[in-house]
Amino acid sequence: MSQPKSLLIELGTEELPPKALDELSQAFLDGIVQGISKRGIEGALDEARAYCTPRRLAVHVPAVASTQPEQQVERRGPALNAALDAQGQPSKALLGFAQSCGVEVAQLEKLETDKGAWFVFRAVKPGQPLAALLPEIVGEALKGLPVPRPMRWADHDYAFVRPAHWLVMLHGADIVDGELLGLKSGRKSRGHRFMHPNPVHVTDADGWLDALRAAKVLADPLERRERVRAEVARAAATIGGEPRLDPALLDEIANLTEWPAAIACAFERDFLAVPPEALVTTMETNQKFVPVFDPSGALTEHFIGIANIESKEPAEIRKGYERVIRPRFADAKFFWDADLKTPLAGYQESLKNVTYQQALGSLWDKSVRVAELSRVIAARVGVDAGAATRAASLAKCDLLTRMVGEFPELQGVMGRYYARHQGEPEAVAQALDSYYQPRFAGDAIAADAVGRVLAVAERLDTLAGIFAVGMKPSGNKDPFALRRAALGLARTLVEAGLELDLRASFAEALELLPDSALAAGLRPGKDGKPPALDAGARRATLLGELVDFVYDRLRGYYADLGFTSEQFEAVLSVAPTTLPDFDRRLRAVAEFGRREEAASLAAANKRVANILRKAEEDTGQAPGGAVERACFESPAEHELADALDAALADTAAPRAAGDYTAVLARLAQLQAPVDAFFDSVLVNAEDARVRANRLALLAQLRRQFAQIADIGRL
Repeated sequence: MSQPKSLLIELGTEELPPKALDELSQAFLDGIVQGISKRGIEGALDEARAYCTPRRLAVHVPAVASTQPEQQVERRGPALNAALDAQGQPSKALLGFAQSCGVEVAQLEKLETDKGAWFVFRAVKPGQPLAALLPEIVGEALKGLPVPRPMRWADHDYAFVRPAHWLVMLHGADIVDGELLGLKSGRKSRGHRFMHPNPVHVTDADGWLDALRAAKVLADPLERRERVRAEVARAAATIGGEPRLDPALLDEIANLTEWPAAIACAFERDFLAVPPEALVTTMETNQKFVPVFDPSGALTEHFIGIANIESKEPAEIRKGYERVIRPRFADAKFFWDADLKTPLAGYQESLKNVTYQQALGSLWDKSVRVAELSRVIAARVGVDAGAATRAASLAKCDLLTRMVGEFPELQGVMGRYYARHQGEPEAVAQALDSYYQPRFAGDAIAADAVGRVLAVAERLDTLAGIFAVGMKPSGNKDPFALRRAALGLARTLVEAGLELDLRASFAEALELLPDSALAAGLRPGKDGKPPALDAGARRATLLGELVDFVYDRLRGYYADLGFTSEQFEAVLSVAPTTLPDFDRRLRAVAEFGRREEAASLAAANKRVANILRKAEEDTGQAPGGAVERACFESPAEHELADALDAALADTAAPRAAGDYTAVLARLAQLQAPVDAFFDSVLVNAEDARVRANRLALLAQLRRQFAQIADIGRL
């Protein structure tokens, strides 16, 4: 077999969508690697690398064999009882099978299994050369790319994400012949569209990256990102500011350029009167520019544009960037000035004309419900109820402003600016923005008390309402982002330590919903008509679904923090009233699980639970009641009873304070008397009174642990 050689595949195209480029590149790599692996071709597949630019997708695999190894072929034919007739002669089925395999019946083998016997054909097939298999491998990889709307061009029958223009397939220095998307493979790549428009001769697979670099194309996306960072830093040094290069913006710029070059630019300082978030959104989202701040964190009049060319006249590019951003900023300033003429409260009446959801009413109706929930929640957690209610009544008003109409991502942010500018209390203004938090995975919860109250109230109403109308998430579909809302609700309650009864809070949210919303989620009967609404029963059903939905989100949240599913279920089984209480119990259980006594006590708790359940099944009554020491027959019973009494006394104070770690640490000392009890005491004694007393003692043991969690689940 010849020496393995590097393999290169490059497909050149029109400009690929920048936000999809990384996903396309990774999928192309995965498809190539899987295709090579599936065919048994040896190669350093773990070292395969994906490369991409706006105009190409490429894969490089070092050390790929030139041919497949020999292939073991096995085809199963007809079963033995169908392959031979009564005289033992081959049936038509067997003769046809042998003919399809190109052999005589005598050359077939028999396969004996516990499910029967079959004729089989076995052979060794020579491995095919890589050159013969590669076009098929690449074709499969291209078909497997995540392309929701493929394009067609010219009069071809095939389609792709963008029109394709060149194809390079090299194994070492050898061209691998093939045709894909109407392109014949060769060794001619293409360099930068403007700085090196001529074809690029690629000598071999390993020289491709350097050949493109010489042609002003950085095909390695990591290298391109580093150049963007370096260019931004260089340009910022010339203007004395601190650029903010958002990671998502960095990725997009890198996927828009093949040879990035930074240009320092500026705009009129008058535009700085507009809230900086609006200007930054315009720069980053619309123009892909990098904003520049001063050392205090204030936005400056400078920004950095990234060109896809090293221009001989960078001043002309700068003028173009400044010219294109000016009307955008002028629009933002117009929106800001115009919006300030109407107080936020002036938009409340207009909220009645904006439908939130047909059965749930308008944004005004939602605001009224959220305001009432905010008032109740604020009173319970010691927050200014007036401020919370005011914030709730204004929370949706900025949705009707011109600025948010143009930049929807600024909802909340602009509400804060307008409220502050119009003299609303700072607590109210801050809450209008912070209640959206957490906005995304890893984002912090609201830092202010009123914002936290409003965040909880908003999510309670959203979850209750959308569940009620029958639009809860199913599969991957979650158009109202209810999973994110549930996790945001749970995180706010836990991380802010808000001691709110989750079930009772959802019950209050459901009570505020109109009956029309409750009825909207009912499925029609066989006659096609909706069943009569039993509002109480409907709310009870929804309440259970909502609480379960939140806990399902918490499972993932705590799993990411390192807690096990057994620890989570141990606490969930005792149904804590509030999520901060759930959190304290879970952390205590995790701490308890690290103790030496944990395994023994967990096993004992499980054993006790089984004994008590069996006793209840036999008698129809749960064991319990007072423990009679006069019925003790063993020192182990006295020792366990004394230990339980002492533990109960010692844990009263920490239990009342919610210090569950201290409680479980004290209960861990019960290991020795519990083990001694089970070693020397027969629970199911013949004497009914003694048996009942021992069951009562075990029930007392279980209650002490069960007040924290079901330790037996560990």
